[in-house]
Amino acid sequence: MTADLAIALTGVSGILVTPFDSAGEIAPELQKPIVDRAVAAGVHVLTANGNTGEFYGLTVDEACAMVAAAGAHIAGRVPMVAGVGRGLRDAQRLAEASQAAGAAALMIHQPPDPFVAPRGLVDYVRAVREAGQGLPIILYLRNDTIGTDAIAALCAIEGVIGVKWATPNPMKLKAAIAACPDHIIWTGGLAEVWAPTFYAVGARGFTSGLINVWPDRSVAINTALEGGDYAEARRLIAEMQVFEDIRAEEQGGANVPGVKAALSLMGEDCGIARPPAAWPLSQDQMTRLRAFMTTNGLI
Repeated sequence: MTADLAIALTGVSGILVTPFDSAGEIAPELQKPIVDRAVAAGVHVLTANGNTGEFYGLTVDEACAMVAAAGAHIAGRVPMVAGVGRGLRDAQRLAEASQAAGAAALMIHQPPDPFVAPRGLVDYVRAVREAGQGLPIILYLRNDTIGTDAIAALCAIEGVIGVKWATPNPMKLKAAIAACPDHIIWTGGLAEVWAPTFYAVGARGFTSGLINVWPDRSVAINTALEGGDYAEARRLIAEMQVFEDIRAEEQGGANVPGVKAALSLMGEDCGIARPPAAWPLSQDQMTRLRAFMTTNGLI
């Protein structure tokens, strides 16, 4: 892991949307203005094939195409993290494509398979890392019920440098940090609204879908937290809370639709969110979203 990557991972990790055209096919060229806006605002890391990028709604071919496109759009201006996952063979193929696209690290999605053994997960991570030719690994943890011992075993794998913690259990995060090697970078994986809580127990940085729309606000929140100014961070978060509230609705099914609807309001139509996402937003959701965008000068 380079020093630049380590520092970047303590900042804002932006999760890029996957644009679609009017026929519902991927439209990678529509992602470039989003990337340019995020880089200009100072977003520290950009992630291709994250959940805001509809990773599980893409075919493997589409995900390979999107990581190649994101790598070209980013063009080395900031580190690119590439999401990989699904079955082992698919994850290995994605790791190979991500390495070829210039990824600085792989983010391994926690397998949704109903039969996952903690020791089997260790083997999975090792096999994916080998396919990525030794790229640094970030674990995307959405289910902490595997337990602290299993998390520690995963973090002890050679090449694992960080964890994207995406469960609302800060005390389990605290326990995991204490049990794992000191070099692991713990990043808040539940966006801006959870960032102060995770910072308080030892995480650094956070992931963000807001960066597709309002990257300056995400960077300002990170700056406040890095400076220990929790009051300022809370104030900045309060002004964007409604955006995250909308995205959390319908059991999280409005997450990507919220981002894509906001981009459309800005004149950057990135197409639909594929089922089973909640598309389109309801009339009430759109009313609140439009008010948020207008109030903050985004449209």
